[in-house]
Amino acid sequence: MADMRAFREAVTGWAAGGHVGAAGELAARLPVRAVVLLEGPSDVAAVEALAARRGRELAAEGVCVLAMGGAMSVGRFAQLLGPAGLGLRLVGLCDERERPFYARALEPGPTPAQPFFVCAADLEDELIRALGTARVTELVRAEGDARALQTFLHQPAQRGRTAQQQLRRFFGTKKGRKIHYGRVLVEALDPARTPAPLDDLFAAL
Repeated sequence: MADMRAFREAVTGWAAGGHVGAAGELAARLPVRAVVLLEGPSDVAAVEALAARRGRELAAEGVCVLAMGGAMSVGRFAQLLGPAGLGLRLVGLCDERERPFYARALEPGPTPAQPFFVCAADLEDELIRALGTARVTELVRAEGDARALQTFLHQPAQRGRTAQQQLRRFFGTKKGRKIHYGRVLVEALDPARTPAPLDDLFAAL
């Protein structure tokens, strides 16, 4: 939905030091009822792919899925969008190592805690575990990346790593690859094996 994209862009500009302006106007007009705070675009790709699989149009539901450009920004976005700002409901998804940033931003205060859900390592790791390394390798081949994967696996740094660790690292070796496979892996999931953090996130929306 174009208007929700405009809201995302307005919020990002506001967080970077701009004025509330269009963000406040769009939040009221759309209306926006909740914002999903995600670290980066690969997380957005996965969440949007799962929404499509489940037949949910998050923008039409008033839910904005927002990449913050890094988990350390969650405090800034929570301040602008949460109870002290636009008064929107906030929901988060983060990696285990980023838990402290989300906890500080979303748990304190007089209002009920805004929920956030934690991936054991990161979202790619959760998806690889849910699918299994053999199936993920098949998907990589089907996407035309077999040669790139084989070249990567022959690097000395990959010796001694598990197949899961290797695949997870492979997805981060080329710009845009994590975004692409965020969609591919979600689209290949058995619905009954959706990773718990993703499943819980959708249950909270």
